[in-house]
Amino acid sequence: MYSIAGKVAVISGAAGVLGGSLARHFAAQGASVIALVHREEQVAPVLAELESFGGKPSAYACNVMDTASVSAIADEVVAKYGSVDILINVAGGNVPGATVMPDQNFWEMKIEDWEKVLNLNLNGTVFPCHVFSKIFAGQGYGCILNISSMAAYDALSRVAGYGAAKEGVSNFTRWLASEMAIKYGEKIRVNALAPGFFIGKQNRSALLNPDGSYTERSGKVLNKTPMRRFGDITELNGAAQFLCSDAASFITGVILPVDGGFSSFSGV
Repeated sequence: MYSIAGKVAVISGAAGVLGGSLARHFAAQGASVIALVHREEQVAPVLAELESFGGKPSAYACNVMDTASVSAIADEVVAKYGSVDILINVAGGNVPGATVMPDQNFWEMKIEDWEKVLNLNLNGTVFPCHVFSKIFAGQGYGCILNISSMAAYDALSRVAGYGAAKEGVSNFTRWLASEMAIKYGEKIRVNALAPGFFIGKQNRSALLNPDGSYTERSGKVLNKTPMRRFGDITELNGAAQFLCSDAASFITGVILPVDGGFSSFSGV
């Protein structure tokens, strides 16, 4: 019922933790995955891993903040596969200089890093959508899945720039969902996942002490998470597959939390 076998899925950030997990899962489910990675040296190992699942994967080094780069790859993908069914925008992340730590003031934040984090997370989502939604409009179908964040639900301390960017992703997702459905038909859908708290490379030092114990920030996160644990990155795969499958044919403009209840619990 939630099959994505035979679908052609473009996934950005495919060399990262979340993007890599989704790319492997979609390949294992029978999709032809086109992995977009940031650096040229990432292409061969990502492609080799995807090829181990069979199918017809491809991998490209791509700057998602450059529409010319994205457009050139989109043209190659359409020429090779005939069409594209799914676009998943995962490329993103925080920029340390756009954070405001407890011992800092807002005006100590680096404006150039604020611009970097907004460009990476918001434009890095909008620009691929700009390219591939035109393809979807032309062929009459397609599914876009963006990645929002808990930082878009509530103002989380420290991550000023990242939170603003992800709120922008959520708003843009809802806008584009309406735009595509009204103007180009019901078979073009746009949704987003809002991951809860997962321990990864970027946030490890904020959530774990050097000895592996939880930090004070981890305690605050877990106290507001009814399941009282962090997520495993693979727990996003099923939700992504569902939203990209025909089982979700009447779902568009949704920001789906995968967060152990964090977004629904007041903490009281």
